[in-house]
Amino acid sequence: MKKIIITQSNYIPWKGYFDSINMTDEFIIYDDMQYTKRDWRNRNQIKTREGLKWLTIPVEVRGKYLQKINETKISDPGWGKNHWNSIVHNYSKSEFFRKYSEIFESIYLNNTEEFLSKVNLKFIEAVCEILGINSTFIWSSEFTLLEDRNERLIDICKQRGATDYYSGPAAKAYMDLSMFEKEKINVHWFDYSGYPEYRQQFGEFAHTVTILDLIFNEGPDTKKFMKSF
Repeated sequence: MKKIIITQSNYIPWKGYFDSINMTDEFIIYDDMQYTKRDWRNRNQIKTREGLKWLTIPVEVRGKYLQKINETKISDPGWGKNHWNSIVHNYSKSEFFRKYSEIFESIYLNNTEEFLSKVNLKFIEAVCEILGINSTFIWSSEFTLLEDRNERLIDICKQRGATDYYSGPAAKAYMDLSMFEKEKINVHWFDYSGYPEYRQQFGEFAHTVTILDLIFNEGPDTKKFMKSF
C-alpha cells in the first residue's frame, strides 16, 4: 500500500496542507502547472492587531498566465526581510516564538533562491521537520505528464506504484473517479472541517492563516490541533 498526494506548492501553508502531507507516503509537488495570480502559490495570511494581513512574495509574471509555477521568479530580493519584520512585529510575544524563530529567520534572511517553488519548499520542509512529517518530496517535473488532467494524475500514481490517491475536496469538480477505479487506485478526500481552536492572538479566531501562527502560539502542542497525528 502506498499513499500519495499531488498538489501545488504554497507559501507558508495552513495546517490542513500539512495534515494532507502527513497522511501520505509521497508528496508530488505539482509545480510544472500553470501559475495563477492572486492564489496561495506566493502568498498567505498572518494575524495582526488590525486583522488578517497578506504576506505576498513579489514575482515576475509574463503576460497573462503564460508561465508554469516552477518558472516563476521572485522579483524583489528584499521580500524576505520585509516578511520577517512583519512576523517579528506580530508574533514576537507569542509563547513559542523564540523556540522556533531562528529556524524561520534563517530562511527569510539567508535565502538566495530565485524561483518561487524552491522558496516554498524550504518553508514546507522546515515545518515538516518541526512536526516530524517524513513523507518523501518529488517534483512533478521529473515525470513526463499526459495532457488529460485525470490521465495525468493516474499516470503519476502508476509510475510511483500508488494504491491510494489523496485529494482536496475541490477536485471533486473535475476528477473522473471511474478512471481511477479502472486502474484500482483508491481515491480519498480530505475533510478540512472540524479543526479545534487554539490559543491565538488578536481578536476573532481564524483557521485559514499560515501554520506559523499555530507553531508560534502552541509550540510542541501544535500536533494536538491538527487532524492527522
